[in-house]
Amino acid sequence: MEPIIEVKGLTVRRGPTEALTNVTFEVDRGDYVGIVGPNGGGKTTLVLALLGLLPRASGSIRIMGQDIDTFDQWEKVGYVSQFAINFDPQFPLTVRELVGLGRVNRRNIGRFRTKEDWESVGSALELMGIAELADRRIGTLSGGQRQRAFVAKALVSDPELLVLDEPVTGFDPVTQERFFMQLANLNQSKGLTILIVSHDLTAVFCRMSRVLCVNREVHGATIVDGTVPDDVLKKGYGEHFHFAFHEHKCRGEFADGRP
Repeated sequence: MEPIIEVKGLTVRRGPTEALTNVTFEVDRGDYVGIVGPNGGGKTTLVLALLGLLPRASGSIRIMGQDIDTFDQWEKVGYVSQFAINFDPQFPLTVRELVGLGRVNRRNIGRFRTKEDWESVGSALELMGIAELADRRIGTLSGGQRQRAFVAKALVSDPELLVLDEPVTGFDPVTQERFFMQLANLNQSKGLTILIVSHDLTAVFCRMSRVLCVNREVHGATIVDGTVPDDVLKKGYGEHFHFAFHEHKCRGEFADGRP
């Protein structure tokens, strides 16, 4: 498979602290990657570095075959920050208008949205299950609904790579399961490459094809049905950790049994 992300010898400092040390890994096109690890281990630092939002002390990052320093196809990368939903609830923007902003890029700034743009907005809203909220003020939604709106905004530009930093904050368990399933369907039907920071190890090993365990260093493994790479997790969380996962049939259906 063709790598969509290539990282070699990456070291990132945040102030006096070396947050990531000599990190090397690849993500192939079509991967569905769970980024896990203990709090403060560097998961968000890794995401920000991959997006060019944090400087590197050393090492290299290539996105879609291009060095990140000269990468010029950011419209092909969708991103939702863990802080996306933290904004003034009085901000006068509807859900449809918010998602429509995802169609704006450096090539079309200033032009009004076209029929094609609004059709894409409608499709993204349907995909995330919030079409009925299109005319609601974004500030009136619940945390989970807002988060899905921001994911729809990231999807509306039809990206090749989607990066989500802890997107299920505020979701109830059923909504969370459906959300992960929606992403799995996108990954499988469109070949969308997804990187998602998550604390839900069960969801990662149930839904995703690869795991990156981050604790200053990064250890990766391919996820095979019915197996959990304890050795990779223990390198990130520590040898004293014991991992227990509940078993349920999760691939190919929603938590409530719908196909």
